[in-house]
Amino acid sequence: MTTPAHPSEPPASPRTSRPVSRPLGVAAIGYAFMGKAHSNAWRNVAGFFDVPAFEQKVLVGRDATAVAEAAAKYGWAESATDWRTVIERDDIDIVDICAPGWMHAEIAIAALEAGKHVLVEKPLANTLAEAELMTAAAAKARARGVQSMIGFNYRRVPALALARELIAEGRLGAVRHVRAAYLQDWLADAQAPMTWRLRKETAGSGALGDIASHAIDQVLFLLGDQVTEVSGRLNTFVDQRPGPDGAEAVTVDDAAWATLSLTSGAIASVEVSRVATGRKNSLQIEVYGEKGSLLFDLENLNELGFLDATVPVREQGFRRILVNEPVHPYLEAWWPQGHIIGWEHTFTHQIRDFLTAINDGTQPSPSFEEGLNVQHILNAVEESAANKSTLTVVRR
Repeated sequence: MTTPAHPSEPPASPRTSRPVSRPLGVAAIGYAFMGKAHSNAWRNVAGFFDVPAFEQKVLVGRDATAVAEAAAKYGWAESATDWRTVIERDDIDIVDICAPGWMHAEIAIAALEAGKHVLVEKPLANTLAEAELMTAAAAKARARGVQSMIGFNYRRVPALALARELIAEGRLGAVRHVRAAYLQDWLADAQAPMTWRLRKETAGSGALGDIASHAIDQVLFLLGDQVTEVSGRLNTFVDQRPGPDGAEAVTVDDAAWATLSLTSGAIASVEVSRVATGRKNSLQIEVYGEKGSLLFDLENLNELGFLDATVPVREQGFRRILVNEPVHPYLEAWWPQGHIIGWEHTFTHQIRDFLTAINDGTQPSPSFEEGLNVQHILNAVEESAANKSTLTVVRR
């Protein structure tokens, strides 16, 4: 995971399978919050990691003036307003989709069919049906050497990557239960304005799809396990928000809860909220095993708490691992020991891994299939909540 590849040949063209003699051309679609985060990663990744040559060709958005200003600021050579025209260009090899979820399926499928490698933000889509279509398109494209990946960037937090290694090495023994809580407060104020994220037709769901997708993916990523059963509950605490023409109905959830049964026998509890007053962006993960436990909080993302229950009781207690050493995942590329990194670095690591996979001709992770698996679980949570917490078996 931590060592960049050094292939002897340039990457293959997705259209012809012949080596490409020019840098890979990248187009990003969307220039708001995620577009800015991804652009920062594209702009910086080659300065720290050994990656294939690429060029930030074009940034796409609906507002011509605003996207042109963003392109100039974020390091893109040009801007455009028509994503369909952009993905047909011969100088574009990679399409990075940072647009809202309701646009994911149409853009991703078109880009894959055009022979472009695709990175798409989570969740994979707004509906299970769209996610299935995207996954089928990705599988078909993969047979032609076209790669695709979903952007669960928290897999690239060095402390969480280290946690996965410790679990895989057996340092916790059999994992018994996991607690994952992703808590924010940006909607705690009932007068916070209406946005597209609060309408089901544009967002698909609320906290469930937005941040529970991250929490659930972490459970699967850390344990290397699968969900078999789900019990869920959703709640909307503020059912109206101020809109430009007066109060508008909120049609998605503010918070969600789920209990997940795993193939290994472990149980995971997931809690997410956008109305947790005082919590800004706190993804808290606790993993409890027979031989030890791990603690993590995204608001202290350079730290991992580890308890080794195999030592005498008189010596036991959680110890703080400052995950800043060159031997830790991804950190060989950054600063001297003790110099912390931030949230934005996870996107740089994500782009590094995506480019390396394209260069090597291997399937990057998380794949669309993995994204679809999360989508099945989210769908089961929603179905369980609608059925008054009736236990739902997740189809995998």
